[in-house]
Amino acid sequence: MTKPLFFDTDCLSAFLWVNGQALLPKLFPNRIIIPSDVYAEIDRPYISHLKERVDCLLQAGEVLVADILMGSPEYELFFKMTEVDQPLIGKGEASAIALAKVQGGIVASNNLRDVERYVKKLKLELMTTGDILALAYERKIITKVQGNQIWREMLARKRKLGANSFTEFLREKG
Repeated sequence: MTKPLFFDTDCLSAFLWVNGQALLPKLFPNRIIIPSDVYAEIDRPYISHLKERVDCLLQAGEVLVADILMGSPEYELFFKMTEVDQPLIGKGEASAIALAKVQGGIVASNNLRDVERYVKKLKLELMTTGDILALAYERKIITKVQGNQIWREMLARKRKLGANSFTEFLREKG
């Protein structure tokens, strides 16, 4: 079986803001997991359209929402990252990391400032929005022109992607 992807809010919302969430199940069928803390972060009245897009994916059975139960191994790790370790990280990032670690998955995040040290420390795989778009390009789901258009739209929505264009990202990635 291929590893599940545990999305934090930033990475998931990059696709939601540009109405590009349909790419995710094409790339990762039956592998997309949204921690309940991430789902709660998206459930805001001023961005209700983002939650509606997630709900459509949920209703289609293309994503799952995962809870972290108090007393579970996931909870112990989550608690440490959000209440003990310094600097503390957000609940969405911590949920994605804790679930990925315990369940043998991949962290999907753009928030490298918060997640990178845990990804390295816990020996986890990490995928960013750029990595996901590059995979869509490699699999011929999108063209380079489409990738650059999506990238521009994400940048216009204040998403931090680490490059000025999709083409630049691909060049830097090698």
